[in-house]
Amino acid sequence: MELLRSNLNRVRIPDPTHRVYKHECCITFDSPKSEGGLFVDMNSFLAFGKDCVEWNYEKTGNPVYLHIKQKKKPDPEDRPLKKPTLLAIGVDGGFDNNEVEYEEEYCIVILPDYANIPYPSVDLPEKVRLAVDAVVRAEGAERKEQVASWTADKKLISEHALTLQQINSGVIIPPSGWKCAKCDKTENLWLNLTDGMILCGRKNWDGSGGNNHAVEHYKETGYPLAVKLGTITSDLEGADVFCYPEDDSVLDPLLAQHLAFFGIDFSSLQKTEMTTAERELDQNTNFDWNRIQESGQEVEPLFGPGYTGLLNLGNSCYLASTMQIIFSTRFFCSRYFFDQNLKSAFNAAPADPTVDLNMQLTKLAHGLLSGKYSVPVQEKDGNADSAANSTKQEGIPPRMFKAVIASSHPEFSTMRQQDALEFFLHFIDQVERLNASNPQLDPSRCFKFGIEERLQCPSGKVAYNSRQDYILSLNIPLDRAINRKEVDDFHKLKTARGVEEKELSPDEIVRPRVRLEDCLQNFSSEEEVHEFYSTALKAKTTALKTAGLTSFPDYLVLHMRKFVMEAGWVPKKLDVYIEVPDTLDISFMRSRGLQPGEELLPEDVGDHEVEVPKILPNEDIVSQLVAMGFNYLHCQKAAINTSNAGVEEAMNWLLSHMDDPDIDAPLSQGSQRDEVFIDQSKIDTLVTFGFTEVLARKALKATGGDIEKATDWIFSNNSTGASDMDATSSTTSVDASLPDGGGKYRLIGLVSHIGTSTHCGHYVAHIYKDGRWVIYNDAKVGASKDPPKDMGYLYFYERIVS
Repeated sequence: MELLRSNLNRVRIPDPTHRVYKHECCITFDSPKSEGGLFVDMNSFLAFGKDCVEWNYEKTGNPVYLHIKQKKKPDPEDRPLKKPTLLAIGVDGGFDNNEVEYEEEYCIVILPDYANIPYPSVDLPEKVRLAVDAVVRAEGAERKEQVASWTADKKLISEHALTLQQINSGVIIPPSGWKCAKCDKTENLWLNLTDGMILCGRKNWDGSGGNNHAVEHYKETGYPLAVKLGTITSDLEGADVFCYPEDDSVLDPLLAQHLAFFGIDFSSLQKTEMTTAERELDQNTNFDWNRIQESGQEVEPLFGPGYTGLLNLGNSCYLASTMQIIFSTRFFCSRYFFDQNLKSAFNAAPADPTVDLNMQLTKLAHGLLSGKYSVPVQEKDGNADSAANSTKQEGIPPRMFKAVIASSHPEFSTMRQQDALEFFLHFIDQVERLNASNPQLDPSRCFKFGIEERLQCPSGKVAYNSRQDYILSLNIPLDRAINRKEVDDFHKLKTARGVEEKELSPDEIVRPRVRLEDCLQNFSSEEEVHEFYSTALKAKTTALKTAGLTSFPDYLVLHMRKFVMEAGWVPKKLDVYIEVPDTLDISFMRSRGLQPGEELLPEDVGDHEVEVPKILPNEDIVSQLVAMGFNYLHCQKAAINTSNAGVEEAMNWLLSHMDDPDIDAPLSQGSQRDEVFIDQSKIDTLVTFGFTEVLARKALKATGGDIEKATDWIFSNNSTGASDMDATSSTTSVDASLPDGGGKYRLIGLVSHIGTSTHCGHYVAHIYKDGRWVIYNDAKVGASKDPPKDMGYLYFYERIVS
């Protein structure tokens, strides 16, 4: 006690503004459940496991810690299984995982000799007692971040409910015995609150549900509201009311009188059907992902180094699948596991290691690759043999890593699903910045390569431009499907039968199969560039463009462009299989730069200026975006800043500029292009491609700040000839620092996606490791029996070194 009193100046009382860590070590994935428990620094409120608490004492001199140890509670036999009533995790009414429950034990520990004092104790100094009480009561910083974003949005009151006009046609609805007025359906029935028609609901993807009669009735009449029969009880707020114009479940504050209009006494009705939200919960609870990923086959669980699962933090599968493959590459394993230990990373970190990317990458690497946390989960029955026989592992929660990597990208800090490709590129960008002072240590270089584009105008003269990238994004040429005849026959049969694809069984559907080699050939094939300004001809003309690679990376990442816009600018995911070989040779894609006998396009000594056109928003694009729920002014700006290129481009611009400080500023008169804010870093990027700063700024203004489109714009509107396109940079200075080698590769991993959009559904990784394919499905890790090689979204190839 005297030792504690002598260190009172190193004890602080946390207030509500302090971040208190008490669920997870900031250096490892140890927790209060771990064998050594967790030590909370009573000065910084950071938590440390038994193996590294002394490192913190050596670094900071803070000697006083609250030791937290969790022990398993006996499991009461009569504990009821709670059913969720809210699409949420970790909140009242949300999902109950029925996990093992623990009770906590506390004591105060003073380093370096680990002197300990029981807590609570009447002999403790008041300052210590107040500080420990505050830590115990505080909601952990880790938990705060997890729970804050999970609760689903509440239903809103429908504007149509307040002005609904009901038609008195003498219809009286009986309390039971309902049937669709247009078919024999007796379930999933909806009562239209305008005219009293009872009609069946929408047909589901698997053929279940109704026959779409309720929604067809709305399209014919415009009557906006319907309530699902079987969900009406004395608790009217629980009734399922749907608004067709708003295309969402809503609240009807006048539902009682709307029901009474048709003679319905809601107080006596019993619930017989699930609401839409409950059905969604039921699907979330019971959906068997393994059946989808591995065709219903049971997979053998795997444990040990390199076989550690990542706990899903709430739609974080895009992060888990990507990081599992990244930490299967030798460069990231070396940089953050073999060549850097946890202690050195902690000593190099700032005062708060939870916000240091280098520390959290090292922590994640050691968590995934050490094998320390890849152990069978403890079962609830307490049987000593149950853990050894368990097929599950808890997995490690990448909360701190996610918080750090998302700090410069607010969208990744949410609990919403994200695009695995966008996350990969953002992650690589952050790693490159982290290692900027020591490029030779930068593991992200293993993905980096050069791309060179060659343009030839009718004069025969050429222009070259080169850039660097980390992924090769490939269009999928459906016209080259190897089973094109079978696909055409299938579509003819479907049309003849008058059915939609979702009404057919999986065995009947014929999907196009496209070879990966054809996707690569399509990337390198010649294409026309219209409205290209030739400095040789002094006029706009049509140029021919080809593309190739100036260097071959150590790891080649291929992105399959499965998400496209179909007729009517409707987003669609291509239902296509990619024939992917285990080994790949891309030697034919090598670009050599300016060749003997080729002549570069001349510089334009007349300083020809390309006028940036006055742009007015295309109302078709604006109206379609508004129909998706976007603000009208925002939609106008999106159309303008993408040069009215289309709905997809405008929507992408909108999603990435929603937080712009001037997004709500009114449009100025004349050309709004001058109002576009251009990020200097994007200008700098284009300058590194060989363009002048003036041209780079002009191109970015003309394309809404999109680097890729700006590059195309420069070629299509080139007014300064070869002076803006360094014809030699592609084979000299630009690629000099890039890894390079032969063009033969072997497939080592893929990220596959299930769902209709990159922002919904599920991501899973498959990795070839130790002579077999392994599935990484969040925390589930097992030997894969049937890896879905033909369904990949991202493919990872490793160069074969002979």
